[in-house]
Order: sequence, then structure tokens, then C-alpha cells
Amino acid sequence: MQWSEVWQTLLDTASDVLPIVVMIAAFQFVVIRRPMPNLRRVVIGFLYVLIGLSLFLIGLEQALFPLGRLMASQLTDPAFIYSGVERITDAIHWTDYYWVYIFAFAIGFSTTIAEPSLMAVAMKAAQVSGGAIHAWGLRIAVALGVAVGVALGAYRIVTGLPMHYFIIMGYVVVVIQTFYSPRLIIPLAYDSGGVTSSTVTVPVVAALGLGLAETVPGRNVLIDGFGLIAFAVLFPIMSVMAYAQISEYRAGRQRSKSPE
Repeated sequence: MQWSEVWQTLLDTASDVLPIVVMIAAFQFVVIRRPMPNLRRVVIGFLYVLIGLSLFLIGLEQALFPLGRLMASQLTDPAFIYSGVERITDAIHWTDYYWVYIFAFAIGFSTTIAEPSLMAVAMKAAQVSGGAIHAWGLRIAVALGVAVGVALGAYRIVTGLPMHYFIIMGYVVVVIQTFYSPRLIIPLAYDSGGVTSSTVTVPVVAALGLGLAETVPGRNVLIDGFGLIAFAVLFPIMSVMAYAQISEYRAGRQRSKSPE
């Protein structure tokens, strides 16, 4: 990558962040009418954000997106599915792509565990709840939901089934779970779906979806390549509420077994 491309990415990022800076400054100096506290720290922080976002975008283009496409093309290669066979795309069945589903599950789980926004939400939830919600338990529940969602989304891409069937049925399950889940966990469960669509999960999952749509015979990149993020957002809602329901059930059994 040439330095001109780096500078262009830096300028594009600055133009994207500039409206946020203008809005904050306008409210600070026009509406609140007070000087900006810790102005030097704010400026330095803005520069860190600018440089970090630029490097992140460069990393997406140079590494994560190509990596996702490369893994998808290798896992869907007929020579890999049927060792030693070069061209039998007509004979491949959706069950032959089991390594794709395993990889989708693994990459969905690992990227979510490493998601900074999920770490922040889990720590705050544990702090506010006084320990009633465990940070690691919440993170694992969300990661399992994303893993199942991404694996199911990969299955949808391979089979070409309409996405809205999965999404509609998923939200039907969410609505039913909402009526039977502890009230403490419901808002957190809905927020947990949103935090998965952040810096680490989205680039890798999106690259995987686009790579699968490019390499699976008969798939359209625009129609089938997108939609994995919807699965990654939906299924953590179900998994977090299921985690709370299982925890409540186990706590109830413990209380019933304990002597009066």
C-alpha cells in the first residue's frame, strides 16, 4: 500500500469525523456557552481517534476482507470438499459444506469474545447489577448466540433460502422469550444484539458472507453476500434471554432443594 493511499484514507476519515466535532463544539460554545474543559486532552483524543480509525480502515481493506474471502474460497473449493477432485460443483450438497458451518461458528464466537463494546457492556452490567449478572457469563452467552447465528447464516447462503424466513421466525422466538424472561435481563438482551455489530465482528463476518456468496455456485453477491450481520444481531438476544431463563430455573431448583 502506497503512502498516498494512507493519506487519502486519513483525509476521508477526518471528513467523516468532522461533523461530530462540529456538532459537539456548537453545543458546547453556542448552547451551553462555556469553554471546553480539558481542551488539550480532547484534541489529543480526537487525533488518537482519527489515527486509530484510519489504521482500522486500512487493516480492513488490506487484511480482514481479503482473509474472509480467502477462507471462504478455500473451504468451498471442490478440491477441498472432495480431496483430489477438481470439478464436481453439480454433485456438491449443502451437507458437504460442514467445514464452512464449523468455521462460521468458530469465527462468530471468537470475534464476539474479543469485541470491545461487548466487554464494556458486560463490565457495566456486572457493576450495576451488583454481581447478579456475571460479565463472563454474559459474554459467553452473547458469543454463543453470534456463533449460532453466523453458522445458520452461512447455511442460508449455501442453500440460497430466503433470508426473511429465518429473520421472521427468529423474532417470533424473541417475542415469546420476552414474555417469559426475567425483567432484569430483557433490556440487556436487546442491547447485547446491538453491541455485536461493532468493530471486530462486523468486518470479519461481512467478509465471510461476501466470500461465500462469491464462491458458492449459483449465489449472487449482492443478494446473498449480505445478511450475516442480521443473524449476528438477532441470535444473541435469544441466547442472553435463554441464559437468564436457565439461570433462574437453576436458582429455583436450588431453593427448592435447600432445607427450610
